[in-house]
Amino acid sequence: MAIDGGDGARATVRALIEADELRMAALSAVADLALPDGWIGAGFVRDAVWDHLHGRSGAPPAGDTDVLWFDAEAVDEAVDRALEEKLRAALPCFGWSVKNQARMHVRNGDAPYVSVADAMTRWPETATAVAARLVAGGVEISAPLGLDDLFAMRLRPTISFTGRKHAIFRQRLASKRWVERYPMLTIVRP
Repeated sequence: MAIDGGDGARATVRALIEADELRMAALSAVADLALPDGWIGAGFVRDAVWDHLHGRSGAPPAGDTDVLWFDAEAVDEAVDRALEEKLRAALPCFGWSVKNQARMHVRNGDAPYVSVADAMTRWPETATAVAARLVAGGVEISAPLGLDDLFAMRLRPTISFTGRKHAIFRQRLASKRWVERYPMLTIVRP
């Protein structure tokens, strides 16, 4: 698949996900919930691209399947737990993790977020700030920090993780073992 950045990179991500029956089943299950500003993000999308770039095809999603949504009127964590239960009942093969981004700023020590895309700009790595959802026309991709680092296999901290939160970025590098799993990655240090 050719990658030319911008819309071409989005088309490549869409094609990778649409070719993956398991990922499409997950997107369909989340779409059935009709969550406001609802997406599946982080490793669900990132790993599909990195697996492809490392010549691995059809690798199932590893780790948590991060469901992101935004509703300022439903910030009780119990709502997220109930949604996880629904998703587990529908597709128990996934490690569902549902988080309403309208409340996550408190845990993360940030100013309030206004949307899922806004929340993703404050995640630890640029290549992880990507999400997908199923819409009438197929798979839609959100990448508020772009897709350049994802396709260049650069693991770079977002601006939020270059200062006081940089230790969290370093800890994630070690605990996620990305360099072992994806040896073509380049770590960009601030």
